[in-house]
Amino acid sequence: MDWTREEVEAIVADYLMMLTLELAGQSYNKTEHRKNLRTKLGGRTDASIEFKHCNISAAMIDLGFPYIRGYQPRSNYQALLGVIAEEQVNGAASLDQAALAAVQQPAITPTQTDFTKVIAAAPSKNDQRALSEPRNPLAFKVVKRDYLEREAKNRSLGLAGEEFIVLFEHWRLIELGLHRLADNVEHVSRSKGDGLGYDVLSFETDGRERLIEVKTTTFGRETPFFVSRGELTLSHGAKDQFHLYRLFEFRKSPRMFDLPGALDQHCVLDPVTYRASFS
Repeated sequence: MDWTREEVEAIVADYLMMLTLELAGQSYNKTEHRKNLRTKLGGRTDASIEFKHCNISAAMIDLGFPYIRGYQPRSNYQALLGVIAEEQVNGAASLDQAALAAVQQPAITPTQTDFTKVIAAAPSKNDQRALSEPRNPLAFKVVKRDYLEREAKNRSLGLAGEEFIVLFEHWRLIELGLHRLADNVEHVSRSKGDGLGYDVLSFETDGRERLIEVKTTTFGRETPFFVSRGELTLSHGAKDQFHLYRLFEFRKSPRMFDLPGALDQHCVLDPVTYRASFS
């Protein structure tokens, strides 16, 4: 049964409240929120509510927002949901303030001694579950801010992520017994500048150079990121050497996946903004 406007308005409003609390670093109880929602949704099941939360996560990404941790985006969402999400975020001053503070907050490199749990599986272009709701793709207007783009311009966060990867690569090569190569890992965006198309110079086990571009987010694994024309060109021209390391949930507990070779084989790239996503 299709969700009514009243139902969608209720669940989007509740989602935005949880997202605002999460961005502000305040605790909340998802189970309690879901329990309270059921009284407003005419008998919708917990599974149906959870599915809709994941649809809202996808809509939030399309609107340039982070999504709630744990509600993995499901992209084929109801067109009405996109319309209502746009309406509500445009009027949510507290969400705007919390999102701006979250994406602009300075970051420092975490003290990390155990890198064994850092590596995660990468999403892919086809990493989508079977979805039931027809989507009207981007039928709503772009909102006034793209918080994900603003986070991508947070130089403090970017630098902390690059420094983390320098440490990670040193650890990786030491674990392989390659101490000499580990000592030669170089933070080239600092030593040589930002125009090379990659941030960290590391090595393969046979001594070949590994060219690593680092993209860092505070938010979840499916959060889109932005690449430059130079990075995309290098990923094609040096596809046997190029790796994009995507760090996510950086402030909480850094995780990372690796996209080796040409970037457009892994991601959907917007031809104008070079926004890379997985749907």
